[in-house]
Amino acid sequence: MSVFADDALAARIVLVSGAARGMGAEHAAAVVAAGGRVVVGDVDGEGVRAVAKELGTSALAVDLDVTEPDDWSAAVRAGEEAFGPFTGLVTNAGIFGDGGTADVGLEAFRQVHRVNVEGTLLGIQAVTPSLVAAGGGSIVTISSVAGLIGIGDHAAYVSSKFAVRGLTKAAALDLGPHGIRVNSVHPGRISTSFIEGLGSPVLPNQIVREPGLPHDVSELVVFLLSPASRFSTGSEFVVDGGRYVGEYRP
Repeated sequence: MSVFADDALAARIVLVSGAARGMGAEHAAAVVAAGGRVVVGDVDGEGVRAVAKELGTSALAVDLDVTEPDDWSAAVRAGEEAFGPFTGLVTNAGIFGDGGTADVGLEAFRQVHRVNVEGTLLGIQAVTPSLVAAGGGSIVTISSVAGLIGIGDHAAYVSSKFAVRGLTKAAALDLGPHGIRVNSVHPGRISTSFIEGLGSPVLPNQIVREPGLPHDVSELVVFLLSPASRFSTGSEFVVDGGRYVGEYRP
């Protein structure tokens, strides 16, 4: 249940990548619940079509490999034909990667950066003309707490999420004159299939002693997409239950 009014995103058209499951599907549902319309994209075409079907006429599913510029262009065209110019983008698609700095494979490193960083850049480039045509809008990039602090044995993932954070700031500066705001969201450990096998969802240094849930992130995403956040751009928003506030000894 969203804390936002059902018209918080009225007349807003938003493209969400990586929307077939987990946080991406939750972001899409939150957009619709707040009165917006959403284009949901993913490499899992069957999954993303199921999400769109559940969301009804306010949603459109598209096949989207975020590393392919043509897929982004097709997604934007389809969304504009169905709903009109976009006013929002959520670059949620991302992949994980193990391996320390000294031993991570080069191709594995590159693939994480292709999806997490290049995918974010291509999304911003594809949607920006539509946002400009709409008179402005909001882009929300999904980074991670790993884009704020180092985590051992995850060189590709950490460096990619730091890059998303930096790209967000560059985009905020470049696109601000067009009325486009760009902010990054940095989730901690959120209970989705993405973290399966990583152990307890509640870590010892986490202040909030409950698991993080996808809707905890989606509420923030809706805020950043909405006019309520009009004075925020180029900023980091952390959703981690206080995990990295500082030293915590429960």
